[in-house]
Amino acid sequence: MPIKKTELYSSLWKSCDELRGGMDASQYKDYVLVLLFVKYISDKYHNQKFSPITIPEDGSFKDMIALKGKAIIGDGINKIIGRLADANRLNGTIDVANFNDPEKLGSGKEMIDRLTNLIAIFESDDLDFSNNRADGDDILGDAYEYLMRHFATESGKSKGQFYTPAEVSRILAKVLNITNANSQTSAYDPTCGSGSLLLKVADEADANITLYGQENDVATTALARMNMILHNYATATIKQGNTIANPYFVNEHSQLKTFDYVVANPPFSNKNWSSGIKADDGSIIDTFERFKNYGTPPPKNGDYAFLLHIVRSLKSTAKGAVILPHGVLFRGNAEATIRQNLIRKGYIKGIIGLPANLFYGTGIPACIIVIDKENASTRKGIFMVDASKGFIKDGNKNRLRDQDIHKIVDIFNRMQELPKYSRMVTFAEIEQNEYNLNIPRYIDSQVAEDKQDIKAHLKGGIPEVDINALENYWSIFNQLRQELFKPFSDGYVMLKVSEEEIKNIIYNHPQFNAFASNCQAAYTRWKETTTPLLENINEHTKPKKLIYTIGESILATYAPLQLIDKYNVYQHLLNYWNATMQDDAYIIVSDGWQSGNEIVYEKDKKGNTDYSKWEGKLIPKALLIDTYFQEEQIHINNLQAQKENILQLIQDFEEEHNVEGGLLEDAINDKDKITAKSVADRLKKIKDDKEATEEIAVLKQYLKLSDEKKKVETDIKKALQALEVKVLAQYKVLSIADIKEIVTQGKWLTQLQNNVNTELQQISQNLTQRIKQLALRYHTTLSQQTNEVASLETKVNNHLKAMGYE
Repeated sequence: MPIKKTELYSSLWKSCDELRGGMDASQYKDYVLVLLFVKYISDKYHNQKFSPITIPEDGSFKDMIALKGKAIIGDGINKIIGRLADANRLNGTIDVANFNDPEKLGSGKEMIDRLTNLIAIFESDDLDFSNNRADGDDILGDAYEYLMRHFATESGKSKGQFYTPAEVSRILAKVLNITNANSQTSAYDPTCGSGSLLLKVADEADANITLYGQENDVATTALARMNMILHNYATATIKQGNTIANPYFVNEHSQLKTFDYVVANPPFSNKNWSSGIKADDGSIIDTFERFKNYGTPPPKNGDYAFLLHIVRSLKSTAKGAVILPHGVLFRGNAEATIRQNLIRKGYIKGIIGLPANLFYGTGIPACIIVIDKENASTRKGIFMVDASKGFIKDGNKNRLRDQDIHKIVDIFNRMQELPKYSRMVTFAEIEQNEYNLNIPRYIDSQVAEDKQDIKAHLKGGIPEVDINALENYWSIFNQLRQELFKPFSDGYVMLKVSEEEIKNIIYNHPQFNAFASNCQAAYTRWKETTTPLLENINEHTKPKKLIYTIGESILATYAPLQLIDKYNVYQHLLNYWNATMQDDAYIIVSDGWQSGNEIVYEKDKKGNTDYSKWEGKLIPKALLIDTYFQEEQIHINNLQAQKENILQLIQDFEEEHNVEGGLLEDAINDKDKITAKSVADRLKKIKDDKEATEEIAVLKQYLKLSDEKKKVETDIKKALQALEVKVLAQYKVLSIADIKEIVTQGKWLTQLQNNVNTELQQISQNLTQRIKQLALRYHTTLSQQTNEVASLETKVNNHLKAMGYE
């Protein structure tokens, strides 16, 4: 059975987190990620000739399984990992965590149980990676990053800095615009953390480029090396050490080695950046000439130290991108001097302002500074993007959505100026601002204040300037505007219709219907081009490439449409892909379309198969019923409605007669409830009592309703059983053509269309709400309000007078 990405990730995190106990997440990750790594390479490379990883005797995950429950389990795991490390020169990479440490894992039985349970998690049949056809899409690499992201979230301030959010990494990688890459193309990260940023750069290249990274923390360096192997970059060079004091990558002249691309997310505002290069007199000894011609960074803030290290590490035609706190754009003194010199060099191609609270080590806002040496001499300005408003809340952090990432990259790479979002700022303007690069100086992204019109409040009418502000609607619905408004006075209009009618008039207007038809036609065009791609998914398909292709297609399709934000539509696609389509695609890649004939049974808490609970592996049970058995489902729905009706009658009957002195009062059982049995017992007791005729009639009526309920419940049960037999039989006879039709059209594209249609509904709702807001705002003039208050005051005074209060 293939591995579902979403299930793999969530089950791994849930299981591992439950076992963590009192250990800090920043430490526990070292154990979990090492075991995931060992499990993966053991499955993937066992008995493989010419594989990049050697699995030695007594050095695989299977050998760990044999240690479960044994007193030597901790030491045994260490030895297995040691053999694996020795065989593959992975010393210092996978053998950093001590699995026999009682301080972290407990002693005695506590350690045995914890490690046994941890091994059991990865022993699951669902985590068998030996036959995973889709491994080119980095299912395990992505799982590794998923766990790192969660560990970073749980690790708290400063301890989560080993991981750059994947969303931000993607932006850095994409704005580098890597072209004509080959194996000689080099990419470098001087503060590589767990390596995710470097790997995102590699993803953007159209060839296997050469990766270099340096990381100061020993354990994090190990994470990065494992991450490279899991992503098929086993040849990447990852070194441990202080990049500023002891850069590992130098040339034969003992100067910094230079690279084609450099990316980094350095520790923000590092106060100890000069450790190792500070002389006794406090001066900085920079043998690599990184600060020459720019200026020395301030002693208590290392942001520019890392930036200048990056600049020095770039070839003369190279490009780089670095994440830094927003303060680097405007702070003064030594940093102002460095900033001015960099700007005058023309090295800064662009700046992207990011939302606050994206990163795990800090909540402050950050920016991406894009460096381009190749075109520095001809550069006339700096392209700025204010992307600080585009994000969603994700727990206690903010997160960039797919649409935010795509918009940032599109706008930046095209150098497209967009009001309140992006613009090219000339060097002359920057010089006038004393080389301050604070983005709000150049881009006003604030939403315009909704102003109140005093004259309208006094005299009535809706300001025409507010209606004109909706020009993006009226350019399409010009006739609709004429039907909604009429002149009131010079510069003011009023509604022709009641406020309650606005929504229906908009939604049913011919121009709105024509617009809706255009939107539907756009989706139909995209559907026609996308269907063959979906129906042709096979064992060679790379799901990541597939979603990229259909994602770019839907953006291009909706780009010409007014009012519809193409990035919102794109987000609907990506949301559904991540929730459903992605897992389906991996199932098809791994097991083929015949997976549509299969069902999956649930397991109970003890791990036993529960044959009463099942679902289609690829085709949901409900979808198959909707496709083939609508009449049967309608019959069941009608029976359910009958049951609900009878239950309501019984409830009403009880409420009428189960009161003090009521005719059902004596039918209550010892649990203070009325049941068919308690009613039957009462009836049996008084059946010959001639004075209880009325009570007997009520009891019989109750039992009649109870019998009707029982009968309809029996009918429902039989109908459901009969339907289940038909559905199970139908799964078996579905042809491949049937499966493709049901999955692509009935499941994927129909749901996507429903999701996309919410954008159309949002347009009518937004227009309706704005018009209603303006109408209500100026509905009552000041004089009318004054008269109304006076009238109410008179009524109150009259009431008080009538009550004897003068």
